[in-house]
Amino acid sequence: MTDGPRGDKLTLVQLIPNMLTITAIGLGMTSIRFGLSERWELAVLMILLAAVLDGLDGRIARALGSDSKMGAELDSLADFLNFGVAPALLLYLWALEDLRGLGWLAVLIYAICCVMRLARFNVARKEEIPGGKGGDSAYFIGVPSPAGAMLAMLPMFASFAFAQGPVLHDIALAIYVIAMGLLMVSRVPTWSFKTTRVPRRNVKLFLVAFALAGAVLLTYAWISLVALCIAYVAVVLIKLAALRRRGRSG
Repeated sequence: MTDGPRGDKLTLVQLIPNMLTITAIGLGMTSIRFGLSERWELAVLMILLAAVLDGLDGRIARALGSDSKMGAELDSLADFLNFGVAPALLLYLWALEDLRGLGWLAVLIYAICCVMRLARFNVARKEEIPGGKGGDSAYFIGVPSPAGAMLAMLPMFASFAFAQGPVLHDIALAIYVIAMGLLMVSRVPTWSFKTTRVPRRNVKLFLVAFALAGAVLLTYAWISLVALCIAYVAVVLIKLAALRRRGRSG
């Protein structure tokens, strides 16, 4: 999966990032399979695991010095499957199928927005614009596709946590899914957590908080995911307001 002259050999360790990406693709396909069987919680879990692998493969590749153009393209294709196609199909099978044409239109718009978001990101990367973040390295342009998928599936999380069926009316859910897609291709600056730095004196507290959050997530998975999605939106809005205030003062 990595680029290089003929005859170059790579260790198995250097192939780990691409192996993780391939595994994520398998998780995305398995999610669709579980969705077709109406095993909703397992289907969503597969996408969540794919999101974890998506957060690891690129960092591991850079740490091992095995990142490549092929790996970057493979990662982008995996993102489209895992955060564009799989969530859209799950939402359609879960609640939007009864709307027939309108429900399918909603998930089509979402998936198309996701692939356009990824295409814009790839172009920005090739032009050496940091992460498609346009002008400020701490901000993305639009909502990243993994976050967009999590927000799109928020009604599913809420349903698993607090109810046994859709928490939104079918038409409201279709509009919501379209809105999440449009957020991905919007020009709204979205704060990037990747640029966050923890002061050395606070590392221990951060790790304790991380362990606590992990324990809560494992114990109260769906409620925790609802809370995380709401917290993400709140943080993005706060950072966006701060960015606009800084722009007016500047």
